[in-house]
Amino acid sequence: MTQQFTDTQYIQFFDGGTEPTLANLGGKGASLVTMTSAGMPVPPGFVVTTAQFDAFMHEAGITDHIHALLAGLNPDDVAEVDAVSAAIRADIESRAVPAEARAQTVAAYDALMSRFDAPVPVAVRSSATAEDLPDASFAGQQDTYLWLEGFGAVSEHIRKCWASLYTSRAIIYRLKNNIPNEGLSMAVVVQKMVNAKASGVAMTLDPTNGDRSKITIDASYGVGEMVVSGQVTPDNIVLDKVTLTLINEHLGDKHAELIPDLAARRLVEREVDAERRARRCLTDAQLTAVATLAKRAEKHYKTPQDIEWALDADLPDGENLLLLQARPETVHSSKAHTQPTPMVSAPTQAGQAPSSGGFSWGSIKLTA
Repeated sequence: MTQQFTDTQYIQFFDGGTEPTLANLGGKGASLVTMTSAGMPVPPGFVVTTAQFDAFMHEAGITDHIHALLAGLNPDDVAEVDAVSAAIRADIESRAVPAEARAQTVAAYDALMSRFDAPVPVAVRSSATAEDLPDASFAGQQDTYLWLEGFGAVSEHIRKCWASLYTSRAIIYRLKNNIPNEGLSMAVVVQKMVNAKASGVAMTLDPTNGDRSKITIDASYGVGEMVVSGQVTPDNIVLDKVTLTLINEHLGDKHAELIPDLAARRLVEREVDAERRARRCLTDAQLTAVATLAKRAEKHYKTPQDIEWALDADLPDGENLLLLQARPETVHSSKAHTQPTPMVSAPTQAGQAPSSGGFSWGSIKLTA
């Protein structure tokens, strides 16, 4: 029987009914709650709110020390930034979570697990308050952890996500863009892991020139980490946004895929055979479905979107396309555009990652 759990100061379920805010949920968390409320096919989960991070940091009493360490940093001195980053992250990861916050997170995790016949693995994903903003791109600066099982692992990796607010890359970006460290906070998404047979990104424009009459899709086999790390070249497909007809496609090599090994209880890399490499990893129907999902995102958010999606091998065709993330496209959308904007006729969905084939799941860690 599914446990009922009410949203609290420290926990907000995707479908809990509480209005999402960037301040409470960060960019990723707010987007997932918004998309779930809009009826989009988002895997279930909850967000550990920024209030829990703030309570954790207050209990630890280390905020002033962190600000002091960051105050005099030279962003061009990478060795110094790396050393400060490592010290801050180790300190955060070593601290205990306040009892009430931990209790609420345990209850939320148990409630999520009760939705399934047996416990399922989850992804734990950083959701910073400064990410996914229309005028900035913070993609990839904080951590995501895949295929975690049991609350102990989830709790440990929530703290790792909090600590990733202070990755070297994030520190340098903030310093160079005059973004103050004071007031920063971090939410964390805990979400059912998708058993992806194919995954990718879709943008509701052509990233090479900003043409909003096109949809660009990158797709590869398995979980998207292989693309993140640059180890595989995905298929790249361009469709007409109105008719969804194929305009251009380039088949990537797709020589390997990251898939679950149920016996080992972790993700493993497997070679893709020559026949699968040589063909597109999405059928025509799946391609149309992904494009339609991207159009739903754009219509809902009323701005060009960059979505992350996956086809779940555990779900039947027609129900297996899931939306993992939606973000506003930030490069071309901020510019005046001369391309005609076609009418978008489907309901909305959203997500983000560069169409060069790179996913924007941040620094993705696989558990042993």
